[in-house]
Amino acid sequence: MAGAGLLTGAGHNGTEISKVAEQAVAQEFAGESLEHVWLPVAGEARGTVIIVPTVMGVTDLERGFAARLNERGCHAFIADTFGKEFRGAGRDVMFPQLTRLRSDRAALKDRLLAMFEATRGQQGVQADRIAAIGFCFGGQCVLDLARTGTDLAGVASFHGLFDPPGLAANPIKAKVVAYHGWADPMVPPESVVALAQELTEAGADWQIHAYGHVGHGFTNPAASHLSVDGVEYDANAARRSWTALYDFLDELFG
Repeated sequence: MAGAGLLTGAGHNGTEISKVAEQAVAQEFAGESLEHVWLPVAGEARGTVIIVPTVMGVTDLERGFAARLNERGCHAFIADTFGKEFRGAGRDVMFPQLTRLRSDRAALKDRLLAMFEATRGQQGVQADRIAAIGFCFGGQCVLDLARTGTDLAGVASFHGLFDPPGLAANPIKAKVVAYHGWADPMVPPESVVALAQELTEAGADWQIHAYGHVGHGFTNPAASHLSVDGVEYDANAARRSWTALYDFLDELFG
């Protein structure tokens, strides 16, 4: 794990937050080399938040999300879902990789659990104070992590995919929230209802926040540059969902 220096900044309540510059966390999984990004705060944190990226993998977008979490007094761990060799690759490379991971949800489950264990192994992480947030494909990943029944405080899915993995169902221990654009062409209303039913049957403490006239990818300011119908940044939905996330983290971590 690469070391780094100490930085300071103002937290959300005006207190000074010290954080350590990012560190690379290497992990081998199924013959693949992963390189996660660890962005801790100095000293004791309120909790730790795993960030599972979009189909594009680890980018500055997720680093920006991590900085926001650091400002709230949380360690941040950006999960390298696809592998170090794909860092910075274009859509023509990453979309087939997305298909590869989504085509075997059992193997994806094992990958996510390995990343969860990598997070637990970082210095200063309290095992009972870990949450996971994910965006688009990452939103599906954090739902799948909750579906394993593993012990984590909560998960938050931003414009995630909702289709279930088709594996044996487990009781869900994590609190679950999904922030969803109602006009998302990838997740029609019947999929939203199906997720609610699934979470209810699993005994989860769950919420679904739906934003009217909002499509897919609404937290990403560059989403509109993809020129894909139904994929568009929405400043209001981004603000509302992040405000709701802060409240969710306050509930989880105090």
